[in-house]
Amino acid sequence: MGDCIEARIIHNLMATSFSPTTCVRPIFQNHRKTLHESFCGVKGSFASSSSYATLRLPRVSTLSRRALLSNRRTPLVRAATIEEIEAEKAAIEKDVKNRMERTIENVRSSFNSIRTGRANPAMLDKIEVEYYGSPVSLKSIAQISTPDSSSLLIQPYDKSSLKAIEKAIVSSALGMTPNNDGESIRLSLPQLTSERRKELSKIVAKQAEEGKVALRNIRRDALKAYDKLEKEKKLSEDNVKDLSSDLQKLTDEYMKKVDAIFKQKEKELLTV
Repeated sequence: MGDCIEARIIHNLMATSFSPTTCVRPIFQNHRKTLHESFCGVKGSFASSSSYATLRLPRVSTLSRRALLSNRRTPLVRAATIEEIEAEKAAIEKDVKNRMERTIENVRSSFNSIRTGRANPAMLDKIEVEYYGSPVSLKSIAQISTPDSSSLLIQPYDKSSLKAIEKAIVSSALGMTPNNDGESIRLSLPQLTSERRKELSKIVAKQAEEGKVALRNIRRDALKAYDKLEKEKKLSEDNVKDLSSDLQKLTDEYMKKVDAIFKQKEKELLTV
């Protein structure tokens, strides 16, 4: 039936003569009645008062709509570039070296605070003085020198701090009696007995071991950082193995530094 209707409309349109001044609207209005009469037998297809048809599309299922919305909300993840990965590796390596260097300095400072047979200003590095209600290092408020191989001279910048400095030295583990003359403080180093030398040697050995523990902890932190990069797919398992191997070599190198400092200090302590 649709074909017949289409044919009749086309036939009538073709039968109509057009010119540049022909108005199209009246032509379609004339054929409107024909279109209505042709479809009067079809129920619910078109409304007699309208020349528009409604196109009904299949509805999208609820599941499909949710899936689309879900996909739309999925965030985009940018992969790290090679430069960024290399920068992260370099940052870890730099942090490891800096922390290990500070550990060596701490061990050396601890060793210097233990007196041997010769006077050394570094022996007073660990001394803190209560100065105007705050603890400060002795070397920050006084000049320390060695007039001879067996004595230390402390000259405070503020003479009113002499009493506080004297009290701090007496309370320390130096085992020395300060001589305060009102202008400065002099410390005389007594000769170490063999028993005292052995005791100090044990203290030095303990400090050396504490330094090694600190180095191992630094290594552990770096390994955790490498494992994190592997979980984030920034490093492969082989990369982590190579980096861990290099890290172990670096740790062994700093362990040897601790051993060298310890042996040198032990030699000083045991030499009469």
